[in-house]
Amino acid sequence: MNTVFIIPTGIGCNIGGHAGDATPAFKLIASVSDIAICHPNVVNASDINEMPDNAWYVEGSILDRFLEGKIHLEKPRSNKILLVVNKPIRPETINAVNAARYTIGCEIEIVELRKELRMIAMMSKNGADGEVYGAYDLTVQVRDYDFDALAIATPIDCPKDVALNYFKEGGINPWGGVEAKVSKLIAGAINKPVAHAPIETDNEEVKDFNEVVNPRIAAEMISQTYIHCVFKGLHKAPRISDKGLHVSDIDVLITPWQCFGRPHKACLANGVEILGVKENTTCLDIELSEKDAYWVDNYIEAVGWLQCYKHGIARQFVSEDYADEAIA
Repeated sequence: MNTVFIIPTGIGCNIGGHAGDATPAFKLIASVSDIAICHPNVVNASDINEMPDNAWYVEGSILDRFLEGKIHLEKPRSNKILLVVNKPIRPETINAVNAARYTIGCEIEIVELRKELRMIAMMSKNGADGEVYGAYDLTVQVRDYDFDALAIATPIDCPKDVALNYFKEGGINPWGGVEAKVSKLIAGAINKPVAHAPIETDNEEVKDFNEVVNPRIAAEMISQTYIHCVFKGLHKAPRISDKGLHVSDIDVLITPWQCFGRPHKACLANGVEILGVKENTTCLDIELSEKDAYWVDNYIEAVGWLQCYKHGIARQFVSEDYADEAIA
């Protein structure tokens, strides 16, 4: 059984809307899956990435195209990673690259961008959003290099009060929306795996913030470069192909209940079952339709649902809710 697990970025998901805090839920789903596909937001936790061995790490817009049946995915033995940064290359970035080389075994090349990639985080009525400048110039420059996957480590401009309020009070991760936007722009242009990690801000008050935070944000507090998760994910990230895994090989999409977008539409069009998790709320004022999707209360129940699906066991015979129906 092959599954796709999504936590849409920047919409305040109760589980997975912060810093890799959906990883335990994803690992649970992956434990009953042969292949478990996720996008970077699910498992990226700054300098931590605990995704399981059967995980396929796929950038969001590439995942959308895959679910729409426009591309196949192939898992490589390993990828050569190109890391692009704004000038100058920081010592901590070099240390992070060398740490990944000698622990993960990644082949990584660092390149300074000729034109700065500028990302500005902002909030909208639908969650986190942002603006990106310099993405086109980045895609032109990287054409000169031989690589399989692109890592980006650049700062994200975010109002000081917004950043500090998130650290202190939680809520919607303000950086998530613009990160999703830049990854989509660049992945669409180069047609290769892409992931972004924000380097530390130069704002001293934000940079020096060091208090106990919500546990779901804690990975950001203990990280220095925020990029090791990206190296871990891109090391064996699936490549876009005209052969290999196809949407017809996918059985179930697991999603928060309060969202509906491109991946859900693709699954409905291609006969992929949708399983919504009601406990994982979002800031969106929408819900999946029970005509289109099955639902469970939480990810623990989702595993039971998936096991029934995997083994062909009718759910009404293992649930008290259906007992009277079964007797009748």
